[in-house]
Amino acid sequence: LYPSFNYSLPLNLSLSSSNSMNLPPDKVRLLRCYDNEKKWELICDQERFQVKNPPHTYIQKLRGFLDPAVTRKVSDSHKFRRRVQESTQVLRELEISLRTNHIGWVREFLNEENQGLDVLVEYLSFAQYVSEASTEERAVDSPWSRSIEDLHGDSNLSALVSRSNTLPSRKTLKNSRLVCKKDDVHVCVMCLRAIMNYQYGFNMVMSHPHAVNEIALSLNNRNPRTKALVLELLAAVCLVRGGHEIILSAFDNFKTVCSETLRFEKLMEHFKNEDDNIDFMVACMQFINIVVHSVEDMNFRVHLQYDFTKLNLDDYLEHTESDRLQVQIQAYLDNVFDVGTLLEDAETKTAALERVEELEENMTHMTERLLDTENEAMAKIVELEKQLMQTNKELDTIRDVYASANNQVHTLRRIVREKDQTIRRQSRLERHAQEGGGGTLVVQGGGTLHPARGEGDGGCQTGPTLLLLLLLLPHPPPPPPLCSMESSGPLPPPPPPCAPPLPGCGGSPTVIFNSGLAAVKIKKPIQTKFRMPVFNWVALKPSQINGTVFNDIDDERILQELNVEEFEEMFKTKAQGPAVDVTLSRHKAPQKGPNRVSLLEANRAKNLAITLRKAGQGPELICRAIQTFDMRTVRVDFVECLMRFLPTEGEVKMLRQYERDRKPVDTLSDEDRFMLQFSRIERLAQRMSIITFMGNFQDNIQMLTPQLHAIIAASVSIKSSQKLKKILEIILALGNYMNSSKRGAVYGFKLQSLDLLLETKTTDRKQTLLHYIANVVREKYPGVALFYNELHYVEKAAAVSLENVVCDVKECQRGMDLSWREYSMHGHNPLLKDFISKHETRLQKLQEDAHIAQDAFDDAVKHFGESSKTMPPSVFFPVFVRFIKAYRLAEEENEQRRRQEQALMEKLEQEELQQEQEAPKSPSNRPKQRQQESLITELRRRQGGKDSRHVYEGKDGAIEDIITGTPTVRKAHSYKVPSSPSAAV
Repeated sequence: LYPSFNYSLPLNLSLSSSNSMNLPPDKVRLLRCYDNEKKWELICDQERFQVKNPPHTYIQKLRGFLDPAVTRKVSDSHKFRRRVQESTQVLRELEISLRTNHIGWVREFLNEENQGLDVLVEYLSFAQYVSEASTEERAVDSPWSRSIEDLHGDSNLSALVSRSNTLPSRKTLKNSRLVCKKDDVHVCVMCLRAIMNYQYGFNMVMSHPHAVNEIALSLNNRNPRTKALVLELLAAVCLVRGGHEIILSAFDNFKTVCSETLRFEKLMEHFKNEDDNIDFMVACMQFINIVVHSVEDMNFRVHLQYDFTKLNLDDYLEHTESDRLQVQIQAYLDNVFDVGTLLEDAETKTAALERVEELEENMTHMTERLLDTENEAMAKIVELEKQLMQTNKELDTIRDVYASANNQVHTLRRIVREKDQTIRRQSRLERHAQEGGGGTLVVQGGGTLHPARGEGDGGCQTGPTLLLLLLLLPHPPPPPPLCSMESSGPLPPPPPPCAPPLPGCGGSPTVIFNSGLAAVKIKKPIQTKFRMPVFNWVALKPSQINGTVFNDIDDERILQELNVEEFEEMFKTKAQGPAVDVTLSRHKAPQKGPNRVSLLEANRAKNLAITLRKAGQGPELICRAIQTFDMRTVRVDFVECLMRFLPTEGEVKMLRQYERDRKPVDTLSDEDRFMLQFSRIERLAQRMSIITFMGNFQDNIQMLTPQLHAIIAASVSIKSSQKLKKILEIILALGNYMNSSKRGAVYGFKLQSLDLLLETKTTDRKQTLLHYIANVVREKYPGVALFYNELHYVEKAAAVSLENVVCDVKECQRGMDLSWREYSMHGHNPLLKDFISKHETRLQKLQEDAHIAQDAFDDAVKHFGESSKTMPPSVFFPVFVRFIKAYRLAEEENEQRRRQEQALMEKLEQEELQQEQEAPKSPSNRPKQRQQESLITELRRRQGGKDSRHVYEGKDGAIEDIITGTPTVRKAHSYKVPSSPSAAV
């Protein structure tokens, strides 16, 4: 069949053959994977079907038809008719070649040497002129070359144009009616369509200055098929990026050439007058739909829409009754922009916006009021801060007075102590003088008296002499504190140290006391505006300053006298940011408040401060409210937050130790002072629990009571429902019928078996066992169909966890017992008494409901052969919820299926009756039925598909897909505009 493969063939033959096949890249890769024998067979097949005529053959023939000299020689009508037939045949062969030959042949036809596109456009212009001349019977002196001159301005056509002025004659125009009757224009447009089916040719046609204009002018042809072809091609071009503008420009040219008053005027005339040709009307309506609604700019769409409205398109569509046009008409109407409706929507939106603006204004007023309130609160806070500062100052004054008075008291005590010592010494001397018998006291160094000894016996002076000496001696000075002296008793303890001043108050800065050294003043760090370089000196320790020249130096005073800004500017390091405003920071520093001592952990103290800030109450008021169970002062949510800050054992020890050390409480932070007062409350945890219970009791009752009621009602209704019992009886019967031959009959089933009804399907897989049961109930037991109406509160009960509810009830009882104990053992608090008297009865009723719910649920579960331990309410009730939902859905689907079957039956009966009536008139109506079925299939395909435009991906054959696959335009917003002129949608 094929000639033998010659392995000596050059490789480029295979490559050129594969290129001539015009295959996509994936097919080319597949072709290269074939063996040599398979490739040779494909090459032989390709060579067999190739057209042998080169492109220049057709171009020469077309140029011959366009030559006026040749046309002038053909005077006989028979010869002219034969020549017209030859031109039509040449165009048909050219169209087949363009459509079937490989891309290399098409490129050769379009290259600069052959200029096939220019020749085709020139011939199309010639054929259109002949058609117009034969239709309108123009004057003989009207040159047909005007259309050709509009095509090109280059020198290649100058000879042709100059010769064309001598072409027309009355005999030629008379014979041109033969040209008009032929399909030259139609076939020429087909040739352009074949060229545009290739990406390379499509780009050339789009870039040609007059090709699209001549295609649009072909609408003047009298052949409806030609006009429909032109409209389809123009609609395809319109769906390309940039193509819409080209089409509108072509119709602007059409308006100028044909002297139209309005754009698209001739098109609407053809559309209205040729209503007998439905294919042309469909193509025309399709083009109108695409050209109007394929643009994204809404204003431009309204403008194009109004162009056709002025041509009475809307009125014509209202009176059109063609069935084939309904799809296109409906597509056009779906995309129409009704400006009046849009205006109404805009007005409605304006009203809504005004309402929104009014609400925003109200919210602004509320915000302003809130700001005013905050400002008032801030002013009050500032006033309280001022009072606090004044109080602190008064406290400092009192402390100073106390320190001064304390010093005076110590001085007085010392003087009194010295007087006492003198008196005791004097008493001892007098007693010693009386016991010594007239001895003489001798005053020795240091002011001490000693008895004077005699010359012989060492006796003392007499008593009067001693008294005289005592009177003449001066009063001895007070002894130093560390001097050892005789004393009749121990020295009194030293006075306690003076209390330190409050932080932040005026006074001397903090100092360091070293043993045996003078006080050293602590220097504060200096905040500079700029970063300064480091001065690497060797500093003295504070212990080394005493006794040196630096002891009396005040460098801070020197800094106040110097210009430190200039110093910083001169010595600052490079790459500095903006200067830091030290003055502002100094002004803001006092606002931070004094440094406080904190005993709590940092994060815990921070969280506690946030919680206290939310309360808006002082620590004393909060602690007093907790002690007295005052729910009006402290909210429940605040107490619940405060439960996290119950003082731990370690914190209590630290606070008690701080108090035992008699350290000032004012130096503690606000959180520590609150914790100090908070920890002093007796039975703090118990009181907090009672307050939480009291605050949440009403909410707990309102939450638990409906849940218990739902459990009771659902359990009782399920247990007592006779209709549900009948449904289960039907299920048991059908199940035994299905299983008895294999597994034997059963006497009952677990409730989870109800879920399996949806998994058991019929043979055709269209229905389930539950659908069948619903049909049985509807036909045989209609009184049982509404069994789900007897099951009350099943959905609510399915969402209840009975175990959690019972635990909550027990928690309520423990809270009430704790309240009773606190009331009876630790003082009769009136608030506790009032709470207990009001809510004890309600708690007893809640407990009774809990017991009833448990018993009712246990009975219901046992009624269906289940256990409450393995099947709690959260599992038991959802089984019935799912079953009811599935049963009702099965009923709806059965009803829908019955309606569909009934409608189909009525339709079949109506069609059968209609066929019986039409049988005598038209015995064979199968083609019409096929057409209707095809139309229905097409409509279903379009309705089922997405409203999107197919993107022209720049591949060959895409323009044909656009024309054949886009008979209508769907919603305008679904179109995607491609990114290149070769990408059509």
